[in-house]
Amino acid sequence: MAMQDLLNLNLSDHTSKIIAEYIWIGGSGMDIRSKARTLPGPVSDPKELPKWNYDGSSTGQAPGEDSEVILYPQAIFKDPFRRGDNILVICDSYTPAGEPIPTNKRAPAAKVFSDPKVVEEVPWFGLEQEYTLLQKDVNWPLGWPVGGYPGPQGPYYCGTGAEKAYGRDIVNAHYKACIYAGINISGINAEVMPGQWEFQVGPAVGISAGDELWCARYILERITEIADVKLSFDPKPMQGDWNGAGCHTNYSTKSMREDGGYEVIKKAIEKLKLRHKEHIAAYGEGNERRLTGKHETADINTFSWGVANRGASVRVGRETEQRNKGYFEDRRPASNMDPYVVASMIAATTILWDPEK
Repeated sequence: MAMQDLLNLNLSDHTSKIIAEYIWIGGSGMDIRSKARTLPGPVSDPKELPKWNYDGSSTGQAPGEDSEVILYPQAIFKDPFRRGDNILVICDSYTPAGEPIPTNKRAPAAKVFSDPKVVEEVPWFGLEQEYTLLQKDVNWPLGWPVGGYPGPQGPYYCGTGAEKAYGRDIVNAHYKACIYAGINISGINAEVMPGQWEFQVGPAVGISAGDELWCARYILERITEIADVKLSFDPKPMQGDWNGAGCHTNYSTKSMREDGGYEVIKKAIEKLKLRHKEHIAAYGEGNERRLTGKHETADINTFSWGVANRGASVRVGRETEQRNKGYFEDRRPASNMDPYVVASMIAATTILWDPEK
């Protein structure tokens, strides 16, 4: 019997038991951890799942003498690897006393998104996750000659062909796996730098944007593991005349999507301008290497916005201007941003914050 036969066993033919993969974010804020447990039967509501624990001293989230961290199941997705009734479970982390641990960014975000004013505005997010595929042993982009460079940028963006697109099988496997899982993945494309790709999650409402992006990142990590390729969310993986990697965040509220919403958008952008430094500080590590004012970015120290301007901090689409309603795009977040932090911060600044107080 081949190993693949065992991996492809359909458990539902023989038992009602399922496997639940509990997923959480480790101490660095970008290391995705997971472990599996057997459950007696199918589950569709995270409230029906048992809490679990892990050794926080091994993830940089607790001291060795008091290392137990508790996992609270928060969102369920279908498991594209085990399939059947098996599930992926996005969790966040708490002390045994029930307090969110410091690296739990989901808990404060959930508070923002449960505020009645925010709930009333039904905030939509569309997250454009850029990432880079690297040759594992040399940490060099996929398709690049080892220690050397390909031709300059130009032919690679949305490109096709063996000399332009590198890693398409990984990208397509991830696309289908996310759709299978129930993630609202809305598209993929090859990016400007060769070896760099993007997928989009959304529109997703409130906290679910963070849950879905983290699950999509987990699935991508697993697929690159199978392909023996390294995944990088570094915002500027290659120095020099190469594009960095961001996580552009498209955003709208109910008021923005209704007639006359363009005025609401302009007021929201003005609020973002006033809190530019606070947002930049929370938008991802190493972002100063990316936000240089070149390669379709705005300078990190200067807030700007414009219609159809990809060199601005915030871009408003031409259609939004014409229809007098719609959404805008915050182009500042880095590829390694935490979607719980970014999404909740945008909602808090634009809906809850009053600059006059």
